[in-house]
Amino acid sequence: MKWFGRKAVRDAGRPFLFAGMAGRLAGEPWPRSYEAQVREAVLSNAVAQRALRLVSESVAGVVVVAETPQATPPSSAQPPSPSPAATGRIGAFLTPQLLENVAMHLLLNGNAFVRVIEDGEGMPAELFALRPERVTIEADARGWPAAYVYRVGEARTRIAARDGLGRPGVIHLRAPHPLDDHYGLGCLGAAAPAVAVHNASARWHKALLDNAARPSGALVYEPGDGAALSAEQYARLKAEMESLFQGSANAGRPLLLEGGLKWQAMSLTPADMDFVGLKAAAAREIALAFGVPPMLLGLPGDNTYANYKEANRALWRLTVLPMAGRILSGIAGGLSAWWPGLNLAVDMDQVTALHEDREALWRAVTAADFLTVEEKREMLGFAPARG
Repeated sequence: MKWFGRKAVRDAGRPFLFAGMAGRLAGEPWPRSYEAQVREAVLSNAVAQRALRLVSESVAGVVVVAETPQATPPSSAQPPSPSPAATGRIGAFLTPQLLENVAMHLLLNGNAFVRVIEDGEGMPAELFALRPERVTIEADARGWPAAYVYRVGEARTRIAARDGLGRPGVIHLRAPHPLDDHYGLGCLGAAAPAVAVHNASARWHKALLDNAARPSGALVYEPGDGAALSAEQYARLKAEMESLFQGSANAGRPLLLEGGLKWQAMSLTPADMDFVGLKAAAAREIALAFGVPPMLLGLPGDNTYANYKEANRALWRLTVLPMAGRILSGIAGGLSAWWPGLNLAVDMDQVTALHEDREALWRAVTAADFLTVEEKREMLGFAPARG
């Protein structure tokens, strides 16, 4: 199966997404490595984590249909189609866990590597999703992928792209990348600035809460003789402020001032108040990068969709179904080396979010008197009627 076009010669040891570099370089406002971005977004940000789970779990919940060509006579030169037993075996490979992991890797990294494990007879026995940041593609002299190197610590496993019979050892699924021939483009890098802003805003608000939900005021020392506090007086006053008046547990506790001390309160500036709107804008940008309507994430102030149902339909039409189609077509293309003509597709009748669209199609086809019964069955996805 042709995954790539013609390539130029390139270095086989290409580093992948700065995997060997530090998570955040000096002077950079957000991390650049894949692992550091995952920790910032998925492990530390509620909006990004929920958007990822919403897409990956939706892909894992689709019903997969194995479509095979019609059986051919033994004398035909065409390859035979998979038997019903083989079709059921293929369906056993596509577990919800596999689809969820592949969708997660493809969404975050832009690459998903599915390891094909064979049994003693040389037939696929299991499909396993490899972590994409651990996989490096080795190219041959012409630039075509020759092998996939999987590294875990000091261990290194080299898997040939195809064996002597032309069967793949790893099925590589990738999102299009305009500047790379072998690796795909994920959404995590584009969402990194918004994630950094959202996390910084959360830390800012947490600091405000720890300091009585307002910026710290100032203690002004104005003695009549113009003298300054001694080092011992300054240290004692600072210790008392930290132990008795700082933190949310001491919010609202009155100050007892003496010796020329005066409390000068500070208020929030317009720039400080903008942090609330900035955090909401960053959350919507994160949802945009993951392809999730902000309404489904409970973000306030988003009126793009008329209601929740429309937003859910947009999620399936624009994000879940295209990703599920990309995953299933890639896996079917890899498994076609064992079962030629295999086609995997989503059963649209089982997608509850699109039931209204399906009902509208049924009503339109039923009311079309100029169509024959066979034409109507074909438009609705049914096989021709027998007899």
